[in-house]
Amino acid sequence: MTELGAVAWPPAPIRTERLVLRASEARDRATFIELFTSPEVNTYLGGSRPREECERKLPETPERRPGLFAIELDGAMIGTVELNRRDAEHRSHVRPDVGEAELGYLLLPKAWGHGYAAEACAAALDWFADGLPDEPVVLYTQTANGRSMRLAATLGFTEVERFQAWGAEQWMGVRLPVTPPA
Repeated sequence: MTELGAVAWPPAPIRTERLVLRASEARDRATFIELFTSPEVNTYLGGSRPREECERKLPETPERRPGLFAIELDGAMIGTVELNRRDAEHRSHVRPDVGEAELGYLLLPKAWGHGYAAEACAAALDWFADGLPDEPVVLYTQTANGRSMRLAATLGFTEVERFQAWGAEQWMGVRLPVTPPA
């Protein structure tokens, strides 16, 4: 991942009504492995990874990088939310010069259906907008992923394009910066 620019990392933990967003820690390793190996979590992401491979390759403190938050509920990690700068190979026409920030998230199936994804993503987007207020954010999902499509709308993403990739129809949305009235 490239630098997110003016956004300081790691920030102090971000607290929402029910969640804490924080940098990952060694105690999160088992949850990362569960996220990466879960067939349900990875249904629209190309499939799960083999558990043995994740156990072998995942470092003691997994995925500790700018923009990646562990989502914590009642002291336990239930997922991740991240804002990741797209590389030159995967840039869209929204910000082809520098690559836009992309929102991504994964939650354990037991955390689905409670509004945690919306709460965590909204908090991460607010954090990002505080540091980089003029930056748009993109989100990609398969159109077949109804939950992600609804979440994108809830978070204020609007459709930019649909395209075929990885054997399925994909959706790209953008959330433009909110410009205060002059």
